[in-house]
Amino acid sequence: MPEAMDEGIEGPSTQMVVCCGGQATPGEMLRQPAFWVTYAMFALVGAAGLSAIAQLPPIARDFGVADMSVGFAGLMLPALSFALAIDRVLSGLTRPFFGWLSDHLGRENTMALAFCLQAAGIGSLFFFGGDPGIFVLLSALVYFTLGEIYSLFPAICADTFGVKYAATNAGFLYTAKGTATLLAPVAAAISSMTGSWHAAFILAVGVNALAALAALCVLKPMRERYLAAAEPRRPKN
Repeated sequence: MPEAMDEGIEGPSTQMVVCCGGQATPGEMLRQPAFWVTYAMFALVGAAGLSAIAQLPPIARDFGVADMSVGFAGLMLPALSFALAIDRVLSGLTRPFFGWLSDHLGRENTMALAFCLQAAGIGSLFFFGGDPGIFVLLSALVYFTLGEIYSLFPAICADTFGVKYAATNAGFLYTAKGTATLLAPVAAAISSMTGSWHAAFILAVGVNALAALAALCVLKPMRERYLAAAEPRRPKN
């Protein structure tokens, strides 16, 4: 009977001990390099996507497709109006899709995939956006791959720093969108200085490629080390 009780009830010497990193407070989170790498990725990818989206009307006009008609389901709409309408829908659908995908592929792997797709979409938009139908499709791809930041980054924040302070921690991380908004006009400034969208598109593609590489080669091993240090440990009796 005493043995059964010993098996069913753990004394203080056998209780699980959890490192502070398992449920990090906002202050603890802000001291972790993994947070700032995540923050930088959020800001850079967000800025690249927002710059492409914000400049979609002038890009369409410069490419000469803004008022060209595109047919869909028996409807004929100007390419720019069509792109803006369908992009809003895809921007919403992308969030549960990439959230679901990351539950199966892993956060960093899904991030790398989405960032590469966004880089491909932005780069292809520059080369092939002169066709109104392709312009609509590629702008939709850019919207689709931008919306994932709103599901993947809060998820990876909670995965890394725990759920106890998840709302506050995600709030701190979400300020990266404000940083992205401040960085987004850089594309328009570059275009104005150079007289072309070429450099702005190259920058956006490069930023996404860099973020994809960082997700796999920097953030992933960094998170693995952090989580390994924060894993529960049983003290030896």
